[in-house]
Amino acid sequence: MLRESHKDRIQEEIGNDEIVTGKGLNQEISLVRAEDTRWNSHLKTITSLISLFPEVKKVLEYVEDDGDNGASRLQASGLLSYFKTFEFVFYMHLMLTILGLTNSLSQALQRKDQDILEAVDLIRTTKAQLQMLRENGFDQVLEKCYSFCDKHEIVKLDMTEALNPCNSFSQFNKSSLLKLSKMYPRDFDDKERMILEHELDIYYHFVYNDVRFANLNGIADLARSMVATRKHLSYPLVYRLLKLTLVLPVATATVERCFSAMKLVKTNLRNRIGDDFLNAALICDIEKEAHAKVKTEDVIDRFQKMKTRRGQI
Repeated sequence: MLRESHKDRIQEEIGNDEIVTGKGLNQEISLVRAEDTRWNSHLKTITSLISLFPEVKKVLEYVEDDGDNGASRLQASGLLSYFKTFEFVFYMHLMLTILGLTNSLSQALQRKDQDILEAVDLIRTTKAQLQMLRENGFDQVLEKCYSFCDKHEIVKLDMTEALNPCNSFSQFNKSSLLKLSKMYPRDFDDKERMILEHELDIYYHFVYNDVRFANLNGIADLARSMVATRKHLSYPLVYRLLKLTLVLPVATATVERCFSAMKLVKTNLRNRIGDDFLNAALICDIEKEAHAKVKTEDVIDRFQKMKTRRGQI
């Protein structure tokens, strides 16, 4: 159904002169299953999902209405709802950009005949590209997100304009800011989002009437002014949200190390490990340098002091 739907769309776009034809163009594609540790497969999955996004939505709508069982219909409904959010579009394009920059390095490090000097140069170049993305690439990612949202009729979230101090905060949008906070569940829990809603009202009334915030040129100036006036202490949640709009998270090799370590620790024979024990085991494997500094005697003493024991270790 996915392939047939994609074929029909290509034929329609060719008939409307929306795409060009030629040898090797408009080939049949399908979704790619992502592997556990090879990030190259994740890049292929994201690119195919972007290319087949209308067809994926159509298949999910079909499963939602005519799925074999209630579980599949419910799962399709949940995926379909998430696919229509700006949050999903943003994450998808952000990971596409990051994985695209690191793809050459990822494939090179998997080759057995890799030259160490060439690998060092490639790492240095990739780090420089990621730093450029952090400093100057955020607008390009957002531009691609907005274009994708316009094409597929997804409601956009303007993260910069919602906090933009230009023109006396004329673009201030509390609902958009609250939606933005939901994109950072590790930084804002449910209680903090409820407090943030009221803090935004007080914050807007303050900055709108304070002449010190009258002639700012962007959110970077706004952040500096809040620190200079110590208002970042009075409005900590707003300032936290402001920092998140200024900082672009960049994936590192630590994530891949975690997945690799997890496959070694949680095997088929040990598939019922609890979260606490798994986290402790992964920390010992991943943070080898810190773990090497821990003395055996300290571990024995702490274990002995946890409770009264029959024998002395």
